[in-house]
Amino acid sequence: MASLANPPVADPAAHPEQQYLDLMRMIWETGSERIDRTGIGTRSVCGAMLRYDLADGAMPLITTKRVYWKTATRELLWFLTGETNIRPLVLQGVKIWNEWPHARYVRESGDAISLEDFVARIAADEVFAAQWGDLGPVYGKQWVNWPTYRYRPDGLYEQGEGINQVAQVVESLRSNPGSRRHIIEGWNVAELDRMALPPCHKTYQFHVADNRLNCLLYQRSCDVALGLPFNLWSAALLTRMLAQQTGLMPGELVWMGGDVHLYLNHAELITEQLTRQPQGNPRLEITRHPETIFDYRIEDFVVHDYAPLPPLSAPVAV
Repeated sequence: MASLANPPVADPAAHPEQQYLDLMRMIWETGSERIDRTGIGTRSVCGAMLRYDLADGAMPLITTKRVYWKTATRELLWFLTGETNIRPLVLQGVKIWNEWPHARYVRESGDAISLEDFVARIAADEVFAAQWGDLGPVYGKQWVNWPTYRYRPDGLYEQGEGINQVAQVVESLRSNPGSRRHIIEGWNVAELDRMALPPCHKTYQFHVADNRLNCLLYQRSCDVALGLPFNLWSAALLTRMLAQQTGLMPGELVWMGGDVHLYLNHAELITEQLTRQPQGNPRLEITRHPETIFDYRIEDFVVHDYAPLPPLSAPVAV
């Protein structure tokens, strides 16, 4: 991978989205061309950082193409349930995880069913969904039910009570805001081989200063064109929810990427998006204060001043 000095610091008066566009341009023009796991090929750099101030409802919601923020929000709420089967998402019309179980089904069953028909069967057949719709112990499982094991008198191990990392962070932010251990971790080495996709946005660390809640997200692998707009929104939304639950003000989202890349087959999307200028300043209103971090509903979130340019699509690499 090419090494990266972060893109030039943007003019403070520039639109916050400009740093995202600068990162995209820099990768596309200077990134190291590589053959990746998917076989599609990428242009990649090693290490990047973006910073967004979340004060006054501001959100890093990309405007140079439409980002379906409700889809990203439904995914985050699904993570917080600890669920790992795609069926609850499918029933809400959320498609972002469908390709992985479909590919597994075709590979293991030999049935060359179309993705559309597979998803329809997941929705209609609960038994089929239980067998073929599960992604393994991905994000939500690790976030709210990290497995533990205890040693038995007979010398064997048995599974103990899972650890709810999210609940622990809420409690630690309330009781010990100065701690340096406000962390939600998804990279469970012992279970990576059972996951449909190992966590990309893997480590969230929260930091309190001057009654403001900051979040640093480290993402080991980042598809800048398709994935990063969702990742930025979700991390900022989680920070806003945690701030509300702990009586803090939203602070800054700091995003850090490891292998930061653009897929070669996204050229048309990238070229078009880099001709566009950011539009407006999206703001998020949370209309209700739920009892716990696990009780939010999609209806609790309203976005103001979001008038994005038209959608841009490209194939997802599986």
